Amino acid sequence: VQLQASGGGLVQAGGSLRLSCASSGRTATMGWFRQAPGNKREFVAAIRFNGGSTFYADSVKGRFTVSTDNAKITMYLQMNSLEPEDTAVYYCAAKLSRIINTAVHLEYLYDYWGQGTLVTVSS
Repeated sequence: VQLQASGGGLVQAGGSLRLSCASSGRTATMGWFRQAPGNKREFVAAIRFNGGSTFYADSVKGRFTVSTDNAKITMYLQMNSLEPEDTAVYYCAAKLSRIINTAVHLEYLYDYWGQGTLVTVSS
């Protein structure tokens, strides 16, 4: 499986961006992670293709929405009310099998990773 992330860019605080992650094959669970300069990579959101269950980090709840287009095998991350603290390289990840609810935030469980797309939020 190959993942291609896109949609990053420069936006002012309060603005919006939509990230896309196109997969070359079907997966069960996909997720978004991000890494800010000097920080460890952290979980942002995840979604199951079968059933559409979604999961979010507390820091983005109510502002970000993860979704999929099953026909295109593409995951999206709609990011609203962006803050300078959201500045990071955003990575998409995928696992062919289901990840249990309590473990979707664990990056080591994901088998495939995209190349990352940079989101910069100016104040």
